[in-house]
Amino acid sequence: EGSARIEGVHLVETCLASRHRPAALIASESGLARREIAALVKASKLQPVVLADALFAALADTATPTGIAAEIAIPEDAPDLAAASGCVFLEGVQDASNVGAILRSAAAFGLDDVVLGPGCADAWSPKALRAGMGAHFALCIASRTDLAAAFERFGGTIACTVVRDGVSISSADLRGRIGWLFGGEGQGVSAALAARAQLRVTIPMPGAAESLNVAAAAAICFYERARQRDTLA
Repeated sequence: EGSARIEGVHLVETCLASRHRPAALIASESGLARREIAALVKASKLQPVVLADALFAALADTATPTGIAAEIAIPEDAPDLAAASGCVFLEGVQDASNVGAILRSAAAFGLDDVVLGPGCADAWSPKALRAGMGAHFALCIASRTDLAAAFERFGGTIACTVVRDGVSISSADLRGRIGWLFGGEGQGVSAALAARAQLRVTIPMPGAAESLNVAAAAAICFYERARQRDTLA
């Protein structure tokens, strides 16, 4: 139906502070008695749907609900890839928590556009929303997109990470228009899309681990790009 539900004070507060507006607020009876939730309801200028605590708990996705939730319309804005200074492309990232964590890091390090190809977890699922911690409301997100076609629209340098034999990330030139391509947790980037990458980078790992979690690798890449572009405070 083009809608999603967010839960918790932080997500609702972040939504209200953004250009996105909830379609409805849902509160539990005990939650509405809390000062911070009452303040959110007042700031929203919406009449909340108030549920008995037991019913709210039955509908909630979390084990210990805070007592506030909202229905939001999933944004339909498509990223303007030709104008983007950078972008994130995800292929087959199936874990919703990883998708959300990548979105959170993208927003933190100034990457505003994210494109999810087929096979990725839903960016607007409860787990992804919780892991994103409000990042969704600062990003333009496209889902179920043909990544090869998206590369063409972007027109910048496509970079992907490889475990070995890539350019060390600290030595790679990341100051231009970089589109970061990350693959699924097990298989990584497909050979067809990897062949389209003009830059392959490796994150040096002196320890015993064979590889990094995809969300951790993405955060390191985004940080290094921001560092080279001198956008860190």
